[in-house]
Amino acid sequence: MKILPIEEIRKADAYTIEHEPISDIDLMERAATELHDWILAKTSSRKPVKIFCGLGNNGGDGFALGRMLAVSGFQVTVFIVKYSDKMSDSCRINYERAGKIKGVELIEIEKGDILPKISNDELIVDAIFGSGLTRPITGFIADIVEHINGNGGITVSIDAPSGFFCDSTNKENAGGIVKADYTLSFQFPKLGFLFPENDILVGQWVVLPIGLHPGFIEKVQVDNFFVRARDCRPLLKPRSKFAHKGTFGHGLLIAGGYGKMGAALLAAKAGLKSGAGLITAHIPEKGNTIVQTAVPEAMVSIDPDPKHFSEVPKLAKYNAIAIGPGIGTGKETQKALKTLVQNAAIPLIFDADALNILSENKTWIPFIPPGSIFTPHPGEFQRLIGKSKNDFERNKMQRVFSVRNRAYVILKGAHTAITCPDGSCYFNSTGNPGMATGGSGDVLTGILLGLMAQGYSSKTASILGVFLHGLAGDFAAEKRGYEALIAGDIVDNLGKAFRKMHRD
Repeated sequence: MKILPIEEIRKADAYTIEHEPISDIDLMERAATELHDWILAKTSSRKPVKIFCGLGNNGGDGFALGRMLAVSGFQVTVFIVKYSDKMSDSCRINYERAGKIKGVELIEIEKGDILPKISNDELIVDAIFGSGLTRPITGFIADIVEHINGNGGITVSIDAPSGFFCDSTNKENAGGIVKADYTLSFQFPKLGFLFPENDILVGQWVVLPIGLHPGFIEKVQVDNFFVRARDCRPLLKPRSKFAHKGTFGHGLLIAGGYGKMGAALLAAKAGLKSGAGLITAHIPEKGNTIVQTAVPEAMVSIDPDPKHFSEVPKLAKYNAIAIGPGIGTGKETQKALKTLVQNAAIPLIFDADALNILSENKTWIPFIPPGSIFTPHPGEFQRLIGKSKNDFERNKMQRVFSVRNRAYVILKGAHTAITCPDGSCYFNSTGNPGMATGGSGDVLTGILLGLMAQGYSSKTASILGVFLHGLAGDFAAEKRGYEALIAGDIVDNLGKAFRKMHRD
């Protein structure tokens, strides 16, 4: 799914109105119907509803929604925030329509007015500005926003929380911003929804389709994408009836160290369960019995050092190489990693301690094979690429690193962000808080290795691997819950994730 900047969404609206064709007021009616149906599906009782409407089209959505909710049996009070004497044409039409419906009370709020009481059992709908705002909210409107934020009920924002900057950071936004429990976004998610710094403002967000013209959506050029199942399904390669283990490649996993062999086990299992024909784990000698016993399907390459990675094995027979989980950052390990960078002829997958070593030896990075994949968590990212003032700046730094080094960077977290050498960014839709557990990243490294061993490109492996990793985690959470989920549960549910993709 494409993520459009606000300016392009306005163009999509205009294109739809012209080419469907449909009037602006009827497009607004379509949007309000989606809002109404969502609220109806989520609300068990006809609780009182207070809607705060501005004077533009976001307010028009609010007036139309109020009318529909009243018809459905809700007690609706609509507060018109009078920051101007002008209304958009469609907003005025829906304001007048709402006034004719029994069960809708219209009340104007101007500067100096006493703000309405809001009880804990009421539903509050924010339809003041939505995504159309370009400057901070101040003055009496900021007082209204603060009043909404201080209530104990559930707040739903239409399209975007009022005062929220969708395409730039809100850390420098000194104005009032509605803190929504739910944000109902039309047709596309907004870029700002996907960054941790805005979670407290956006709450749970939902995309509601309003039928914007597919012709415009297909042609518009964007740099940001939201990855869903329908995007990943065509990426999966079919398996031939006469395929054999050699068909699906041989992956080399350089992982594990004294006290950290679990990382190698998790990554090796994940690589095998992701479809690689063969996985060889290059491990210290003391880990041999552990791997041979716990993952008998994997082969083992023994490092001369009994406890650490110190020597690169012969690389010619491997179709993909991953390094990092549990290897430590000792001097011999650093030298061996440098040797790997100098001798590898195929893209490498860097994780965990491999990233930490590179952070201390950044002059090696330009010599890394093009198409390599880096998989940092936020702390590793900061050490490798640098500090940032906010999430938007960090995302820009991530893109610059990918372009400069012809690499793929997978910044792990909620909505894991994958940046590509062309400057584009793919945000993931799967995963859950239960996956914030030790070893989860090792599993992702194994999945990426397994996919690349089979011949998937670095880009496809990154997008598909992150999606499957999150999907397997979601299946694990359904069974275990967030708190009890461990990394091994993600591995155990990879088969279910693949079956889901193929079945759909």
